[in-house]
Amino acid sequence: MELQSVLVVGGGIGGLTAAIALRRKGFPVTIVEKDPEWSVYGVGIIQQFNVIRAMWALDLLDDYLEKAFGFDRTVLHVGPQGQQVANFETPRLAGAAYPSNAGIRRTDLQKVLGDRVQALGATIRLGTTVTAMQDDGAGVTVTLSDGTTERHDIVIGADGVFSQTRAQILPDAPQPCYTGQWVWRYNLPQPADMDGIQVFVGPQNAGFVPLGQGQMYMFLLSQEAPGLALPQEGAAEAMRARIGPMAPPQVRAVTDQITDDAGVVARPLEVVFVEGAWHKGRVVLLGDALHASTPHLAQGAGMAIEDGLVLAEELARAAPPTLPLPPIAPAVLRG
Repeated sequence: MELQSVLVVGGGIGGLTAAIALRRKGFPVTIVEKDPEWSVYGVGIIQQFNVIRAMWALDLLDDYLEKAFGFDRTVLHVGPQGQQVANFETPRLAGAAYPSNAGIRRTDLQKVLGDRVQALGATIRLGTTVTAMQDDGAGVTVTLSDGTTERHDIVIGADGVFSQTRAQILPDAPQPCYTGQWVWRYNLPQPADMDGIQVFVGPQNAGFVPLGQGQMYMFLLSQEAPGLALPQEGAAEAMRARIGPMAPPQVRAVTDQITDDAGVVARPLEVVFVEGAWHKGRVVLLGDALHASTPHLAQGAGMAIEDGLVLAEELARAAPPTLPLPPIAPAVLRG
């Protein structure tokens, strides 16, 4: 398909990797990101073997692994005593020379993706978002929050679980649902002998993910009532309290190291899944805008990355759309 302009709404992991994949296919890309600072919280993220393969497909793997800690091993502990019940290696899908999995700081991942998308010539507009769209079948007229109006062949909504793009094109789609759980994350010193992820299942579900450069991050799951508000002041104490005396000894051993309120990243877990078509006319969704999941299988970012790869491949090999496509009625997106 010949495209003169693609707009990506959202400059997170899914939006950036989609933009990289599209630029590698030769499509002109503009990214709009509502955060003027383009910020990301500084704890880590685990990325499994399908993401390593995707980074290889995007020609990003070497730059990515310079910032990441690659590993093959997963160790599973069960019960209040933290008894080890499994210790195994996962497959190296990117080839024998590369690790199966990786832990990476989100700030480092953002830099790897952001540097590459800029090097490939994509346009990035920060502090900007879409306020209205009109799809007339031949293209999409987009009004941005800075008052400008643009014309694009395709619009990609990569704007997260509370996607305004989804609300625009699929107003009857399911709304995000709170699961009753929060996830808490905190960076800690990485033991010198740590060679993989350690997962603890029991009264307190938690885990340690190596990040390299002397750091790992801890994740902890808790059940919380709807509407919990967590002020930054006292966040470290709140996280320590949720570890509790029934946690495995390996987890309790690090409790006293959780001291920095600003270092605690805690979020409610919201899920959504859109069945049926993931597009309407020339506007398409990807990532958490479609299928936000909990982090229990560490695949939210991975699925968003693979969405972008597949979308770029399909657009590159597809015939031009038959015109006119069914138009989308103009509407205003309100935050």
